[in-house]
Amino acid sequence: MTTSAELIDVIERRSAHNYHPLPVVIREADGAWVTDVEGRRFLDCLSGYSSLNFGHGNPKIIQAAQQQLQNLTLTSRAFYHDQFAAFCGGLGDLTGKDMILPMNTGAEAVETAIKVARKWGYEVKGVEPEQATIIVMEDNFHGRTTTIVSFSTDPDAHDGFGPYTPGFKIVKYGSIEAIREAIDANTVAVLLEPIQGEAGVLVPPDGYLTQVRELCTAEGILMIADEIQSGLGRTGRTFACEHEGVVPDMYVLGKALGGGVVPVSAVAADADVLGVIKPGQHGSTFGGNPLACAVGNAVIEILNTGEYQERAARLGEVLHGRLREMVGDGVVTVRGRGLWAGVDIDPSLATGREVSEALMERGVLAKDTHGSTIRLAPPIVISEEDLLWAVDRLAEAIASFRR
Repeated sequence: MTTSAELIDVIERRSAHNYHPLPVVIREADGAWVTDVEGRRFLDCLSGYSSLNFGHGNPKIIQAAQQQLQNLTLTSRAFYHDQFAAFCGGLGDLTGKDMILPMNTGAEAVETAIKVARKWGYEVKGVEPEQATIIVMEDNFHGRTTTIVSFSTDPDAHDGFGPYTPGFKIVKYGSIEAIREAIDANTVAVLLEPIQGEAGVLVPPDGYLTQVRELCTAEGILMIADEIQSGLGRTGRTFACEHEGVVPDMYVLGKALGGGVVPVSAVAADADVLGVIKPGQHGSTFGGNPLACAVGNAVIEILNTGEYQERAARLGEVLHGRLREMVGDGVVTVRGRGLWAGVDIDPSLATGREVSEALMERGVLAKDTHGSTIRLAPPIVISEEDLLWAVDRLAEAIASFRR
């Protein structure tokens, strides 16, 4: 089996159809570019949903991984290892938090935040046992575990997987009044994405995050920011919350924290929050393993320079400026921040999937969501020339449906 068609045939027959990939089989990658098994090159404008913020094969990250592979890959948390102190200290300094609780995937980190918030509610706030509630947002995407899909409003993620986990109140994203009305004596936290990625890169109204922070402080509840996609340089700041000068009680991190090499996630919070977790109450065999920590340490060093945040901000202005010129010419709306954009295609022309396929034919890989929206999130290492080339290909792809 050497051709894309042969490999896709086997994959479609032998793997569960839980994804609907574009028909491209990638063999290797470097920076912002990938190459398929036939040798065709494509510009990656998805970045593994922000997992590859620092590019494919980033030399600093690869070197850290290779070195650690030769030394130690796993101890489990039954023992200490020499990479753990630097990871917890470094990520704590980056987030400005006292403590780190490492896990593997983003969904695991969200589950961790939920457990910590509930336990904090019982032990610190004094909520009656089994009564804690967490306020969440419509159109959220926090993962696909049974607990998380219980409060999803996406039928694909939610329907058919009940019975569902109680303890969540779903409110309108972007409405501080909706949150205020949902708070009661049993509320322990508000969980939100500073920018909703899967929903189409939805940016809340100006001042919303500030209002959420102020309300949570006034009501004595935790503000939990899921920065798994929006964090670690993607929006032009280390965290998307920084655009409003907001510091949540708990950061939920993942994706780019693993540098596109291994799954790495974490929850970051102060000791009065994470300190409620005691030995045996939460963990993971691979959470905080030496290889993950070595890679995470390289990522933290990269972010500490500020270079990638500045680059994402600068190139983001280029990206959004060019995309705005397309509004009214096959594009209905453009949203986003930094090197992250949601582009709503005129549904009378084509679906998002059709435009993604047309883009692929022109050498650009992107992904649709919610019918007519295209998400653009290239690696931050992309050159300005390549970025503009990608947007020109998008314009061509859209124009092709007018014929």
